[in-house]
Amino acid sequence: MLYYAIVFFVIAVIAAIFGFGGIAAGAASIAKILFIVFVILFIGSLLFGALRR
Repeated sequence: MLYYAIVFFVIAVIAAIFGFGGIAAGAASIAKILFIVFVILFIGSLLFGALRR
């Protein structure tokens, strides 16, 4: 999940450099959503892992 967030972030940066504003905004928003989902799943796995011990 984090891999895909980084990929979309890189796509957004490259699109912004070349002047494609719409594509850059879309890719940045996808990367932001994927990163938030990753953080939520990571914290959830930490909490459930700590509860099992």
